[in-house]
Amino acid sequence: MTQIQELAVEPRAHKGKGPSYQARQKGLVPAIVYGGTDAPETIAVDAHLLGRQIEKGDFLTTLLLLNGGGKKTRVIPRQVQLDPVSDRPVHVDFMRLAEGASLRIAIPVHFKGQGESPGLKKGGVLNVVRHEIEMICPADRIPREILVDISALDIAEVMHISAVTLPEGAKPVIRGRDFTVCSIVASTTVREEQKAAAAAAAAALAAPVVEAAEGAEGAAAPAAGAAPAAGAAAAAPGKDAKPAAPAKK
Repeated sequence: MTQIQELAVEPRAHKGKGPSYQARQKGLVPAIVYGGTDAPETIAVDAHLLGRQIEKGDFLTTLLLLNGGGKKTRVIPRQVQLDPVSDRPVHVDFMRLAEGASLRIAIPVHFKGQGESPGLKKGGVLNVVRHEIEMICPADRIPREILVDISALDIAEVMHISAVTLPEGAKPVIRGRDFTVCSIVASTTVREEQKAAAAAAAAALAAPVVEAAEGAEGAAAPAAGAAPAAGAAAAAPGKDAKPAAPAKK
């Protein structure tokens, strides 16, 4: 069962921008609790305590027990509004969770096996298609992450959701389609090396053909200055040829 963390809150009687501003001036963050059979109620949370919860990470997938007004309410944060300048929380939405309830929630995707992946060893790059996957899961068993093993993934290979081991009780919202979670793609360096190797292979195949053609041309005509073949008749001198001088006695 998911561990529930307790968070102290206090009721907030008035709504609107004015009361919300006054609450922030006191170091509180206005919030609302909705869902279930009860009517929505406005509350305020200590800004320091809320900031510590958010800094832990996975705030939107963490079950909380709101303690205030003489009662405790099990909720899950659904939305946090941040100040665009200070990046501090200025409003929070909490949804009530009854016993045995299920909910639709985005679960972060993490990866393992990078050191064993053949594709990454060859210089490939991990292409993450989905950093989060929307799941339907029991409120008592909200997974912290979806862990994807890529230790056997090579370049140009793809990891689909059907090959991922999902947490117990969790089902993807997308049904009837085996969607892609990640893949290994060739980096620019690897692609250049593959092009160079292909060009070298093509040149190696073309080289014997060129050498054979050059050999055929050389056989057609004897080299300059080569002696005539045995038994070949000497060429007759032309009309401009001079007779050989007589030998001196």
